[in-house]
Amino acid sequence: MKTILKEKLRKGELTIGSWITIGNSAIAEILANSGFDWLVVDLEHTTISLDQAGEIIRTIDLVGLPALVRLTDNDPNQIKRVMDAGANGIVVPMVNSIDDAKRAVSATRYAPIGNRGVGLARAQNYGSNFRDHLEWQKDGPVVIVQIEHQSALDNLTEIFSVPGVDGFIIGPYDLSCSMEIPGEFDRPEFIKAMDDILQAGLKAGCPAGLHIVEPDTDRLKKAIREGYRFIAYSVDMRMLDVSARAGVQIVKEIKSQ
Repeated sequence: MKTILKEKLRKGELTIGSWITIGNSAIAEILANSGFDWLVVDLEHTTISLDQAGEIIRTIDLVGLPALVRLTDNDPNQIKRVMDAGANGIVVPMVNSIDDAKRAVSATRYAPIGNRGVGLARAQNYGSNFRDHLEWQKDGPVVIVQIEHQSALDNLTEIFSVPGVDGFIIGPYDLSCSMEIPGEFDRPEFIKAMDDILQAGLKAGCPAGLHIVEPDTDRLKKAIREGYRFIAYSVDMRMLDVSARAGVQIVKEIKSQ
């Protein structure tokens, strides 16, 4: 299981995942059993604690799905702890340079390949599978870099060529803010920036990722046609909200008749 996502990314196969922002293992289990290829536990923009993240990672893993963690930042100490908790890999915010990318990859590997500290935890089956984990961590961890700042646009080729970077995902809101056009996704300069990132990824053979926040299947189909191969389809809270509001709206329409 731990190598399946890595192999799909290397082959350029389409994978669809989703985003977990609610610190509840039952929600993680429901999403993990729904047919996604992977799930991301979001630490950056949620109140999920490291302890909660560990339980969610365990739940996803026991279902048989790769669990990735979106970090609060490119922090080797946090990377070490989520990897020890059993994460299959990381999603790294604000990767703007080749050094940012190298630092993230290094933090997922033990010396002499990287600088991740060695400790015994769930990832090593509390010590009994240390040798297996030692072998896996040489090339197994999935590292997805987030391109979400204008300063990254001049460094895309270098970032995408770093060994150990398995793909990227665009952060449209942060990117638009850095361009001083927050949320104005229809602006020509923003559309060009998005296309430049996608084309750079395709040219470098680095799987392109996109987060479709609203549960919009038409946008999902469009993203697939455009060449995105690492796609996050919606997020737990938006799927709950949209589904609930749709049901309530039907009742309101019936009552008004």
